[in-house]
Amino acid sequence: AVRCSALEWSGCYRNEEIASSKWLDAHYDPVANLYTFSSCIALSDLHGDGENKLVVGDLGTGVCNVKLKVYRGTGVLSESTLLDLPTGLVSFLMDLHEPRTPAIAVASGPFIYVYKNLRPYFKFTLPSLEVNPLEQDVWSQAKEDMIDPMTLKEMLEGLRDKAEIPLSVRSLRFLMLEPQEMENFVLLHKEQPIRRQTVITCIGMLKKNMADEDAVSCLVIGTENGDVYILDPEAFTILYKMSLPSSPTLMDVTGQFDVEFRITVACRNGNIYILRRDSPKPKYCIELSSHPVGLVRMGKNVVVGCTHETLHGYTQKGKKLWTAYLPAPVTAMALMDLPTRGFQAVLVGLANCEVHMYRDKNLISTIKTPDVVTSICFGRYGREDGTLIMTTKGGGLIVKILKRTAVFDDRDSAPGPPIAQSIRLNVPKKTKLYVDQTLRERENAVAMHRAFQMDLSRLRLAAARAYVKALESSLTPMSASLTEPLKMNAVVQGLGPSFKLTLNIQNTASCRPVMNLAISFLYDENLYSMRTAFFKIPLLVPGLNYPIDTFVECLSDKGISDIIKVFVLREGKSAPLLTAHINMPVSEGLALN
Repeated sequence: AVRCSALEWSGCYRNEEIASSKWLDAHYDPVANLYTFSSCIALSDLHGDGENKLVVGDLGTGVCNVKLKVYRGTGVLSESTLLDLPTGLVSFLMDLHEPRTPAIAVASGPFIYVYKNLRPYFKFTLPSLEVNPLEQDVWSQAKEDMIDPMTLKEMLEGLRDKAEIPLSVRSLRFLMLEPQEMENFVLLHKEQPIRRQTVITCIGMLKKNMADEDAVSCLVIGTENGDVYILDPEAFTILYKMSLPSSPTLMDVTGQFDVEFRITVACRNGNIYILRRDSPKPKYCIELSSHPVGLVRMGKNVVVGCTHETLHGYTQKGKKLWTAYLPAPVTAMALMDLPTRGFQAVLVGLANCEVHMYRDKNLISTIKTPDVVTSICFGRYGREDGTLIMTTKGGGLIVKILKRTAVFDDRDSAPGPPIAQSIRLNVPKKTKLYVDQTLRERENAVAMHRAFQMDLSRLRLAAARAYVKALESSLTPMSASLTEPLKMNAVVQGLGPSFKLTLNIQNTASCRPVMNLAISFLYDENLYSMRTAFFKIPLLVPGLNYPIDTFVECLSDKGISDIIKVFVLREGKSAPLLTAHINMPVSEGLALN
């Protein structure tokens, strides 16, 4: 009740809340009619009263009802109509004036609309691009009626296929028209100057000179033609320009503009580029096996969600650290940051109506949702720090609050190898002795390989000789059949002159029994006598041990011993299946006599 009053929400907890859950179900509105993505949602203290509001760029139906909505608690505080679909939204402080209230920047088409105190404040327009001079010349001829619309179409098609500078939007629209519509289009537009305008694809925020939470921030925007601009927060002039090989789609910014910064950008060509202050071109490039759909920076590492249902971790220099395989495609990603607990994790929304929480490659928690999640935002909402806000594919709004007693285990809840397997070994630095040894091995590789092969051959020969000697002397009274899955070992008990001989026979097959076997003994009748020298073996069930006992009497009083040979035969066959030699001990009883 205390937590709910802090957000001024009444009756928001659901009766079916599970006690073991780490989250409180604060609010769920399945008909909120919110259609947005993670890039168009932010939490901000818009009035400077210490109570964060939820700011959403609502896409509506894609044609109408495109609005900028502000939520307070569970209700809509204000709405503002947007002229075009938003591609991104950020909250930033643009000056040091009191009261310290942040502004909202909404990227839409080639414009950035800046709102302050929920009112329109400034509109920034991207600079125009260079127009193809051949295209201008063609339209000038059309303006003076020197060419007809069909000739204009043929000339523009030739420019589109060969020109280095792309055509303007006017020319591209003209090429899409039917022949009967071309003349009216030319009459309508031939008097107007040609402009080539790009659009904003992603937007971010960069601290200007301090890392504090309430520091002044610059806007960072990525455009369709592959440029990245950093804007001044007060005059909205271009402070810095960088270029990319492809159009950016996702962006993550860290650092300060006046000190050092890194901009991690996922592009439409399937690669991730890392930009730094000292270079207008990408410093590092990460080539992915599939296109990225989510990008989150966690500490010094970058976590990327890809279309092939995988999650990858990279260093800020592009070295791959780990890969996690997901049960469904990624629909949304966001960072879960709890500075008060020193805890960070990555929230991944999946198409199977689940939200997975990853800490490095370990899955530490799973949240079930009633619909597919399309956007995720975690942070301070109202006066509650650990608030998770999600929107669904059907336009629903979900608000959950992290329990203060919630504890996340670092152990991976998904099946797979243990955590210790992913811990990097503390490999010592290369010493001078190691480098010298490496150089010696490179210079004498052939001779060292020959010496190794010679030593290996000698080792194999020594092992083979020892094995043959063991077989001949029967040092181990144990044998195995080459044709039948049988194993036998012998145990001799007693001091003499009487000995107990126990044979343990085992069928080592997986499921096939063995039958119709017999055991026969061959020995010197002048030295030994046996009560039973021939046995029939019962059916041998796989895996069981069958002991067979007999007694041996020593007849000599000279203190000598001999070998008793054991044969396992199949009934009706003379060739033995199994043979063992048993070294009998000296009969101490007769030797004393």
